[in-house]
Amino acid sequence: MALACTSAIVGAHWDISWHSSIGRDNFWTPAHIAIYLCGVFGGISSSWLIFSNTFGIGNPDRANTVTIFGLRAPLGAFLVAWGGVAMLTSAPFDDWWHNAYGLDVKIISPPHVLLIFGFLSVQVGGLVLALGEMNRATAEKRALLEKLFLYLGGLILITLTILILELTTRTLMHSARFYRVLGMFIPVVLAAMSRASGNRWAATITASVYTIFLLGFQWILPLFPAEPKLGPVYSPTTYFVPPQFPLLLIVPALACDLIWQRMKGAGAWLQSLVGGLVFLSVMVAVQWPFANFLVSDGAKNWFFGSHHFGYYVHPNSYLRRGLFWHPEEEAGFGFAMIMGQAAFLSVLTSRLGMGFGNWMRTVQR
Repeated sequence: MALACTSAIVGAHWDISWHSSIGRDNFWTPAHIAIYLCGVFGGISSSWLIFSNTFGIGNPDRANTVTIFGLRAPLGAFLVAWGGVAMLTSAPFDDWWHNAYGLDVKIISPPHVLLIFGFLSVQVGGLVLALGEMNRATAEKRALLEKLFLYLGGLILITLTILILELTTRTLMHSARFYRVLGMFIPVVLAAMSRASGNRWAATITASVYTIFLLGFQWILPLFPAEPKLGPVYSPTTYFVPPQFPLLLIVPALACDLIWQRMKGAGAWLQSLVGGLVFLSVMVAVQWPFANFLVSDGAKNWFFGSHHFGYYVHPNSYLRRGLFWHPEEEAGFGFAMIMGQAAFLSVLTSRLGMGFGNWMRTVQR
């Protein structure tokens, strides 16, 4: 399952790079195949678990299953099965969408959202399968399963950052909306992984998986040749354009781990309040000044990659000119109001993550 989830993550970033460097030339690209292999493998493995537990006689694993619509399997298998179906359903939908509405480079479209939620379901299903085994395992086996669990949590974090990719570009890093989006999606994963695993550094490890993958894409993709097949071409490129440098999520994740270690006896709401506010304040403290560097000439190198642009990026765009975009609604008190919303969402999603993490600790099947 971990291999299938990894295939989807690699394929998704490869596909985004394909759109940015070449354009959508046809459906049967290697990147698309890598993505949909996740749905195929997930569907096959979950189907085997469901049918072997439903119809198997004397199967020792039946005691660790749940029943849904007369079918028996571990809960995670049903989540993986639904995700696989959603992913494979999105494939012809996506092809039809592009043929009907154009060969765009947008992340947020109905077939893409269905696809992302599909492999989120596969990842969460894999997480629950690993968790069920982990909660029943001996100490030695649990240590191995915990590593798998945290790795899958990191892949879930990467998937969520793909979903909000267009809302977290470096031109937006001095806007309150940027931090509101992060507060809406990131703390829930960090808190859930911390509470479910019990590992002292769970949030940091989860964010490290995200950081390592994004750095790998940043440094490896430009090594392969590519050229645009669509126009107009505003930024000529001869290689695969990678994603932007990873967000500095690892720093607030580390801060949250340190805070939560010292608040083990406190109530969940107090931990969520402090953790959510720490996440947001540390994120602003590190990402805001780092954004100044990312738009400077000093970041235009192979390590930070601020010189990479998709073929469709206009020379007069904020991205090419290294400027920050400030939405009109953030004028005056608007900025403070949206940052207040970001703080509220960070606390709320931290609490939701802790609640989900507490539930995950009880999963046995």
